[in-house]
Amino acid sequence: MSTTATLATDVDLTDPAFVADPYPVLADLRALGPVVRHEARGTWLATSHASVSAVLRDRAFGRVWTDHEPAAQMAPFNALHRHQMMENEPPQHTRLRRLVAGAFGRGHVERMRPRVHALTTRLLDEFDGPVVDVVGAYAEPLPVLVIADLLGVPGEDHELLRDWSQAIVRMYEHDVDAPTRDAAVAASTAFSDYVRAFVAERRGDPRDDLVTDLIAATDEGGRLSEDELVASVVLLLNAGHEASVNAFGNGLAALLARPDQLARVTSGEVPVAVALEELLRFDAPLQLFERTCLRDTEVLGTPVAAGETVACLMGSANRDEAVFAAADELDVARDPNPHVGFGMGVHFCLGAPLARLELQISLGELLDRHPDLRATAHAPRRPTFVLRGLEHLDVTLTGGPHP
Repeated sequence: MSTTATLATDVDLTDPAFVADPYPVLADLRALGPVVRHEARGTWLATSHASVSAVLRDRAFGRVWTDHEPAAQMAPFNALHRHQMMENEPPQHTRLRRLVAGAFGRGHVERMRPRVHALTTRLLDEFDGPVVDVVGAYAEPLPVLVIADLLGVPGEDHELLRDWSQAIVRMYEHDVDAPTRDAAVAASTAFSDYVRAFVAERRGDPRDDLVTDLIAATDEGGRLSEDELVASVVLLLNAGHEASVNAFGNGLAALLARPDQLARVTSGEVPVAVALEELLRFDAPLQLFERTCLRDTEVLGTPVAAGETVACLMGSANRDEAVFAAADELDVARDPNPHVGFGMGVHFCLGAPLARLELQISLGELLDRHPDLRATAHAPRRPTFVLRGLEHLDVTLTGGPHP
């Protein structure tokens, strides 16, 4: 039987105080109900683990891409998104994901293990201490170098790729301004041109990398168009970079603020792989994922009409007391840990195995080399909510590796 959702008209998702610490407000929203109306934006908010899971798994909801206006100006940005799997639904999504997943499945992720170890060692060796910004010197460059290596893109271009990625993903926030749109268009144009040139080069010089395999998927019967190939490469770098940087920074900051939990990891009491899942839950790098209702339906008794949108509050779902005991506390040994950090359903993150591999190695090697790591001051947040992360995280490098 349908119920009426409680209105939530006063939640400003762009308020600096909310962005700095959204969790008290998210708790208030969960108390209102699992699905609440946000009148100011004309959308629904899924606040609980159950409602977020229901929306992400229900095929009555999907990703429906709407071109940003003005269309002529935003064409390069719109093209990248219109042709990528994340902004499409079956059968288009199924075809795109199958082709990219097939390339991923050819051993590329596991072959990256020694390379990730080598990259983390190199970056750690380059620390110019005793105080280092581990976001800027470690978390930022590592995922770009990893995904560039996986794709076969020259590692020396990682700063270009990172800058383009950051300019594009800033468009995912609410109420973006004209300079942000202009920067996203410029980055989309430059990134697309770069990938097209690299694809042309790989066609004449195929190698054992992901771009070569994606080209094969394109050339074998035209199943992946040139535009789709370019969009897929850009998506892999954008998604892989931003999520990894924010997950690492948010997680490490949470650990450093709780020495007792940090000690459980550095001592070996709790494996890094287990702790990582709790870090992903505790301060989610992706806080909001929007879905559009494709046909009239209900979410936990709340009617949602076709064409309406539901904003899945991922960080709120991960703090749901109905699923996680002492949800506002960091417990690195929490297991099982059914967080929604990588999404659910058909849009579950394709890069989750690579992200886990990369984060486990980078966090583990940092703490092994510097077990007495300490934050020098409070780490400032980026002024964004959807993609939640740190501007920088300055730490003092003390101690040495455990025997």
